[in-house]
Amino acid sequence: MLAYYWLAMMFVLGAVVGSFLNVAIARLPLEKSLIWPGSRCGKCQQPIRWYDNLPLISYLWLRGRCRTCGESFSSRYFFVELGTASGFAALFYIEVICNWHNWPGAMQWANLNGIFPFSWWVGYLHHAILFALLFATAMCDLDCREIPLGITIPGTLLGILIGTIFPWPWPIDPAAAWPAAQNPNAWLVAGAFKEGTVQAWPFWGPLPAWFGAGGNWQTGLVTAFVGAAVGSLLLRGIGFIFSTALGKEALGLGDADLMMMAGAFLGWQMAAVAFFVSVVPALFVGFFQVAFRRDNSLPFGPSLAMGVVITFLGWQWLGPYVQPLFFWGQLLAILVGVACVLLALMGLLLRLLRGAPGAEPPAA
Repeated sequence: MLAYYWLAMMFVLGAVVGSFLNVAIARLPLEKSLIWPGSRCGKCQQPIRWYDNLPLISYLWLRGRCRTCGESFSSRYFFVELGTASGFAALFYIEVICNWHNWPGAMQWANLNGIFPFSWWVGYLHHAILFALLFATAMCDLDCREIPLGITIPGTLLGILIGTIFPWPWPIDPAAAWPAAQNPNAWLVAGAFKEGTVQAWPFWGPLPAWFGAGGNWQTGLVTAFVGAAVGSLLLRGIGFIFSTALGKEALGLGDADLMMMAGAFLGWQMAAVAFFVSVVPALFVGFFQVAFRRDNSLPFGPSLAMGVVITFLGWQWLGPYVQPLFFWGQLLAILVGVACVLLALMGLLLRLLRGAPGAEPPAA
């Protein structure tokens, strides 16, 4: 029962975080302060009392209206709080109660009757913070077609800080997680080395001698920094190739900033896989835009955010299959080159199908 008590607490925590996200989503795209002024009605400008600002409860109690003037509030406020609360609770159930990732310490949890190991809490909160940041960026992109730096820059710095404190393969003993100490080619075998709770993989393997066997702040810092750099450069490079081929902007810089943040939290390997995974939710986001908003534009931020969440939740299945690829330098370089050529050809093909920008239609 203690486990489900914590599950309820995570739902409440998510609702509180969601209330703060509503402020960030409404203000950061407009470059307004998160602190001042306090929450107030957009019509009568009266401050909202604390008991009218309780997550979820106040919106339902007041039926989504201002107590003073009766002005309706957007339902987005309620659904952001509900979505964040549900996400926090679902992550806790999947990652902690079910131990989805097979984090070490399962016997300890069983013996302590639901008092979860500290490392599980760290791993869960690491993903919950990233989920909240991704949710906020996705909503900003849906509403304003903008992903504010006020979310992605602090998020990136936070991801680097957490990775530095809990470096790969924390909490596993590096000597037990690093088979390359005995066989340098072990990094090219699927599932050959163990994944950490916060940083699943190091930035490269075998690690250079200066980093030892891992498990030190240098490994964590470089892994997070390389993840942020690759996440950003990957989207900027793809955007440049498509923009050049199509003759117009294809991907916004905010999308690159979102992946920079994700790479800082998860490492460059997950960021790379998440980009390709995001193509699938992009189809559903596009359908939602056309069916419910009558809008044929496609903000890519929500798709990237969903791709990142799907990737880190499914890494125990995806990771072993792609592990040899990410630690084989020659093959990786070849695949990157081939991918660049294919993306350029795809962009040129789309440009030909749509017609050159500014071209005059043929005379009748």
